[in-house]
Amino acid sequence: MGGLRLLAVALTCSCWWPQGGQAKTLRGSFSSAAARDAQGQSIGHFEFHGDHALLCVRINNIAVAVGKEAKLYLFRAQEWLTLQESSPGYSCSERLARAQLTMTVNQTEHNLTVSQLPAPQTWRVFYADKYTCKDDTESPQEEDIPFEMVLLNPDAEGNPLDHFSARESGLHEFFFLLVLVYFVTACIYAQSLWQAMRKGGPMHTILKVLTTALLLQAASALANYIHFSRYSRDGIGLPLMGSLAEVFDIASQIQMLYLLLSLCMGWTIVRMKKSQSRPLQWDSTPASTGMAAFIVITQSVLLLWEQFEDTSHHSSHSHLSLAGVLLIILRICLALSLGCGLYQIITMERSTLKREFYITFAKGCILWFLCQPALACIAVFFNDYQRDKVITVGVILCQAVAMVILYRLFLSHSLYWEVSSLSSVTLPLTISSAHKGRPHF
Repeated sequence: MGGLRLLAVALTCSCWWPQGGQAKTLRGSFSSAAARDAQGQSIGHFEFHGDHALLCVRINNIAVAVGKEAKLYLFRAQEWLTLQESSPGYSCSERLARAQLTMTVNQTEHNLTVSQLPAPQTWRVFYADKYTCKDDTESPQEEDIPFEMVLLNPDAEGNPLDHFSARESGLHEFFFLLVLVYFVTACIYAQSLWQAMRKGGPMHTILKVLTTALLLQAASALANYIHFSRYSRDGIGLPLMGSLAEVFDIASQIQMLYLLLSLCMGWTIVRMKKSQSRPLQWDSTPASTGMAAFIVITQSVLLLWEQFEDTSHHSSHSHLSLAGVLLIILRICLALSLGCGLYQIITMERSTLKREFYITFAKGCILWFLCQPALACIAVFFNDYQRDKVITVGVILCQAVAMVILYRLFLSHSLYWEVSSLSSVTLPLTISSAHKGRPHF
């Protein structure tokens, strides 16, 4: 099972690439052929907000741009979607004429101000020239025009210097605070946690797996902060760090799933065969091991599928695709399964101390599994540009709380030692005399 988990993480790491499309400083070429094929070359999109938002374009080949009668067209995303749905009713020139803003590209540098926005809006930028709407079958032979485009929102003082769109605003500050909290917490608790892990005992392996998942989440937060720090200066950031943050986050998700399944699979698969004196004993039968392996592989595949399917988001918490919906369904099923098993154990348990342990453990499990589905439903009531932030920030905070609950539980001698020492192997992943010779990873 341990090898399977490491293989899943390795597969996750090997399938990632930098997502340069996230940058708000765009570099490329205005192509007459591409504009003609699509009736307007799509350059990018950006969520402008406030007054005095700015679009700045720089080109070098002015003569070619003037000869082509090059222009940029800006559409509000909703209006563009409406035009696309009713495209048979409009010709190429009629659709371009409906652009909310137009810029003629005939100088080395152009600045276009997007102002007086009552609320943040997504704008789409397209390139077109005199060849775009022509019916000639012959393709234009004009050379492409290299460009650099910078998209800026007003900062706190109203100056157009902010590279972050409305969808991304605030994430830089959030990850800074998150990294600061991780650092302060590590300074306070790292030594005592290390001493607890060195002592061994029933909680050793669980703490080791839980700490690995926590370190992966901290590494993800640090990578995101480094990426956004650079992004705030140049609008490009470090795409490799952004992708690395996603790798760490997915590895942490798989690590926690493995831990919780290892602790719970014995009772959900074969709980009817167990004696009530040892309700949480890990069962390594082919049925339980196979089920745990199937769930870990399924989540790994869905996480990878989601990232391949939705490359426009730097967040594994944005459930906008089929893979994201399937991930939500998987987490709900896991929470229901574990919740039902825990409920049966709690109702049959007579010891108040053990019942308190099971209830606290259930809170941590259910919070970990259900926070993403719950926040995905809550985000529906927010504006489109706020949904990703609600899900991303909410999931990170909820899963951090779930980890704190589990840490307090397994570091509490009054609860964990009582439950785990009443029988030889009350909880799995423990170092007991009956299982010392059998590796768990």
